[in-house]
Amino acid sequence: MTDHEVVIGLEVHSQLLTRSKMYCSCSSDYQDAGPNTVVCEVCMGMPGVLPVVNRRAVELVIATGLALDCTISENTKFDRKNYPYPDLMKGYQISQYDEPVALGGRLGVEVDGHETTIGITRVHLEEDTARLLHRDGPNGGYSLLDVNRAGVPLMEIVSEPDIRSPEEARSYLTTLHTILRYIGVSTANMEEGSFRCDANISIRPVGDEELGTKVEVKNMNSFRSVYNALRFESERQTRLAAEGGRIVQETRGWVDERGVTVSQRIKEGVDDYRYFPEPDLPPIVIERGWIEEVHGRLPELPTARRSRYIDDYGLSDYDARLLTASKATADFFEAALLSRPLEGEALEKAAKSVGNWVLGELARLLNTSGESVDQARFEPGQLMELLELVDAGTLSTGMARTVFEEMFETGAPPKRIAEERGLVQISDADAVQPAVVEAVSDNPGPVADYLAGKEVAMKFLVGQVMKITRGKANPQLVAEMLKDKLESMR
Repeated sequence: MTDHEVVIGLEVHSQLLTRSKMYCSCSSDYQDAGPNTVVCEVCMGMPGVLPVVNRRAVELVIATGLALDCTISENTKFDRKNYPYPDLMKGYQISQYDEPVALGGRLGVEVDGHETTIGITRVHLEEDTARLLHRDGPNGGYSLLDVNRAGVPLMEIVSEPDIRSPEEARSYLTTLHTILRYIGVSTANMEEGSFRCDANISIRPVGDEELGTKVEVKNMNSFRSVYNALRFESERQTRLAAEGGRIVQETRGWVDERGVTVSQRIKEGVDDYRYFPEPDLPPIVIERGWIEEVHGRLPELPTARRSRYIDDYGLSDYDARLLTASKATADFFEAALLSRPLEGEALEKAAKSVGNWVLGELARLLNTSGESVDQARFEPGQLMELLELVDAGTLSTGMARTVFEEMFETGAPPKRIAEERGLVQISDADAVQPAVVEAVSDNPGPVADYLAGKEVAMKFLVGQVMKITRGKANPQLVAEMLKDKLESMR
């Protein structure tokens, strides 16, 4: 039905990088802990306990709001969101309703070269719930409850219903994911559950302003799952409308193995949650000075950094995007490049070379080892030292790769590795001359071919000289000397 359009809004929950939980002093690091070991009376929802707000969590939400161009509220408060579920020991969740920390932001995304802006409705704070583990048993299924996750600071970022396709939704998520990691507010690790997404999706006739009946989709644990679930659901709703069926407001779960969404429950409305102000927590005043302090600590964001790499370093948009996709990678690249006082064409040439090595050899070795770039054993400036050895003709590109692999493993300086392994390239013409003479005298056929105009024979002869010198001769010098030698034989 081309006369209908898809309308999508996303709710992203991201655990915050704090040392303690949202309302108590328990550690927020629970991933490797035994079940129900990182808990206290507050986490367990015991009667009579009093929560205390984690200041650092509020600060991280302020930082996120600023990064998303939101307005930071001068006054914010916490509310009780009431609903009965086994993973919520208190029977309610301490969240924010009508006075969140941040309001009215925006996020630019790009799909197939087309840029658009997605509105941000709000960014607010709440506590995470416990974790239910479902098991199959001989007498039927049962569930286990692990309270360790309960109370971990959780930030919710709610978008406006501005997204018009699963592709836009995926781009929005990946862009937001990168920003949260850049500003250091969350690990945003989907596999560990620290970055989770629920989607509200509906369809409406093209041109209508009124929103259709929305369906909430849950259980999506990867960017791919979000894309596939939204594509399936948009097709399901469109088909249902075409057949004259009725779309029901409900919560549906994504079943990745089957590639379908299934009905879970009729969707609650706001009234069902019976929000009211949290009586045990006072309202918070966010002073302008605090906002300015947080703003001053924000790093350069990915989009601005990408533009600067293109303008200042002459990089292509493609390379700039790859280098700035990860803050750690961008930091490493820039630390290497700026380890030398370069400017103008020299700076642009070095930027291209450093970028190629970071995106090529370094990325390959990191992928093989399973390590991250911030775990590199060598200093960024040592990469520039290696490239200077190549530019000086001391090392060939092949030798440099060998040296780089040992740098990656040991952290040793490239010059020392090259000397210890005898990998210094021969750039002295007198030292190369005997190998040139030997290659010419031992290969009369290729020599005759070259003299007859077959340029391809030169590659063979260069290879012979490199073989004789065990790959240590400077290939460019070898080619020049061979050409002079052969031309003198005409």
